[in-house]
Amino acid sequence: MLRGRDLTQVKTSGEPPAYTGPMRSKPTLTTKLLAMGGGFLLVALASISLTLWVTWKLEGGAAAVNEAGRLRMNMLRMVLVLQTEPPEAVQERARLFDASLELLRTGDPSRPLFVPWSAETRTRFDAIRAQWAQARSGWVATQPPDRARTLAQADAFVQQVDGFVDAIELQIAGWTAALHLFQLFMMALAIVAAVTFMAVSYLLVINPVARLQQAQARLRQGELGTRLPVDTDDEFGQLSAGFNLMAHALQASHDELEHKVRDKTASIAVKNQRLAALYEVSALASTAGSLELLAQGFVQQIRRVAGADAAAVRWSNEANERYVLLAGDGLPRTMADGEHCLHTGSCLCGQPQAQARTRVIPITPSTEVALPHCREAGFETMVTIPVQMQQRLLGEVDLFFRSPVELTDELRDLLEAMTRHLASAMEGLRATALEREAAVAEERSLLARELHDSIAQSLAFLKIQTQLLRDAVARGDEAKRDRSIGELDVGVRECYADVRELLVHFRTRTSEEDIESALRATLSKFEHQTGMATVLSMVGHGLPLPPDLQIQVLHMVQEALSNVRKHSGATRVELLVHRHPRWRFEVQDNGKGFDLGQVPPDSLHVGLGIMRERAQRVGAALQVESAPGQGTRVCIELPTVTAAAPMPAPNPAPPFLARAPRAAPPGADISPFAAATSPVAAHAPS
Repeated sequence: MLRGRDLTQVKTSGEPPAYTGPMRSKPTLTTKLLAMGGGFLLVALASISLTLWVTWKLEGGAAAVNEAGRLRMNMLRMVLVLQTEPPEAVQERARLFDASLELLRTGDPSRPLFVPWSAETRTRFDAIRAQWAQARSGWVATQPPDRARTLAQADAFVQQVDGFVDAIELQIAGWTAALHLFQLFMMALAIVAAVTFMAVSYLLVINPVARLQQAQARLRQGELGTRLPVDTDDEFGQLSAGFNLMAHALQASHDELEHKVRDKTASIAVKNQRLAALYEVSALASTAGSLELLAQGFVQQIRRVAGADAAAVRWSNEANERYVLLAGDGLPRTMADGEHCLHTGSCLCGQPQAQARTRVIPITPSTEVALPHCREAGFETMVTIPVQMQQRLLGEVDLFFRSPVELTDELRDLLEAMTRHLASAMEGLRATALEREAAVAEERSLLARELHDSIAQSLAFLKIQTQLLRDAVARGDEAKRDRSIGELDVGVRECYADVRELLVHFRTRTSEEDIESALRATLSKFEHQTGMATVLSMVGHGLPLPPDLQIQVLHMVQEALSNVRKHSGATRVELLVHRHPRWRFEVQDNGKGFDLGQVPPDSLHVGLGIMRERAQRVGAALQVESAPGQGTRVCIELPTVTAAAPMPAPNPAPPFLARAPRAAPPGADISPFAAATSPVAAHAPS
């Protein structure tokens, strides 16, 4: 098992520590493994060689025993040959017997065959040779030997051979016992070698590898301070030193990465705060309906972002002559009252346009100030930020601190960005007011023209009829008097109808979903006022019209209906609406119609001019088709409507300023009934 002291924990510093430590000079692991393997190899080779040599000896001795046994068999054959065969056969058998003895004496390594010589075996072999020599001399003679004697000599020779064989077997038994002992020794040596190999392997390989694995596991668990002791300079010592260097580099990288992450997190937090502040200013700019609300909300936000003790927003006029306090937060009452209006350059705040820039002004007892309010309130630092828009100085933002302050670049950029948003919002409010004023002026102008062409003309007609009535009364002409009274009555009724129609048009309302309900209401009022039958037909499906575009369309339809009422003499009016592919509105009546060629393009006494102006404002196309006796068709075709762009006109007219339809235009005959005698003015749209 690994002990706890085998691994250590360290803390990194700027430079990597030396992990070599005090090491003992020892052979390398490769040298140790090679030496151990070489020793095992030498022992194995020696044991194998010895075993082979002993086995070779035993095989040679066994062959010698066999050869000695052949001597006994040859001796028996020799006796038989002596008794039965001629002398030549005896001599041949004697030569074979001599060859066997010579083989035993010299041996044959190739078989192998050799006698394990000892004193006893050599003595017995010499006795065998001597006895053979004695017997051979008598057996190879011309006369055959005596049979009894021959058998006695043969028996004595066999006994000598048996003794020789016993001596050889005794030697073989000794070698066999020695081989068994050696094998037992080698078995014990193998066991010892295996135990030694396992112990050495554990000490040299397994234990260092286990320490490396344990250190690696601790690294994976996040213990980056894990280190290995380096005791030797072998391969595992070098691995331990390399592991320590790697762990140190990893720990240093981790610490550096954590530092960078902390810095990046802090930077992101600052940027998020900056974005949040800018978002709040943008939201305030989009929701504030007046300059006072915008300034009051902004001064609270910028004070909170800057961490100021007080803040003020001042407005400057076009000539940059003075600064007026729009809003303040945290200002003492005396300071707010005393510095409500400052002349440019009269104090530290309220800087001229030529010198407008972000400034950090310390307020010390030695600082010369024209107004003492800042110093009396206990402020020690003031930061002024000009509110500029396209080289125009709109005002100034003042931040007051009761301690010395130095602006960082990030805070300076943030405050200036918030101030630019304030300038954009102020300019947007100004532009919105100007647009509203221009729209009101334009709508008043169009309304004046409509009143002039309707009620004003009727009143002028009534004025003339009044003068004619006065003259008829003065002359006593009753016929002209009665005619003038009748025309006055009809003129008053017509003027009253025009006024009611204007009031109805002023109350026009639209639906944010569909214009159909507004068109039905318009036709219903028209049918109630005139008694003409009306029909509304809606064809197709399409995107709903925006409310501002609905207003313009309704006014154009109302003016077309007004012309029908005044000049067409129709009994039926049909309004056909196509929703797809483009919105198209067609007003068709069954009146007497008129000749378009007799209507001047720039005619102002008819409604074509105003209808064209309205159509141009919304990008629509206006077409008028008419012929005498065939009625009139007014077609209004809108451009393609998308959900993102409600209306192309820059200045839509407010609903409460909707134009009223015009009355009959002036002509040679001012009478409202002149339409019945003039084919041009009878049905010209107004």
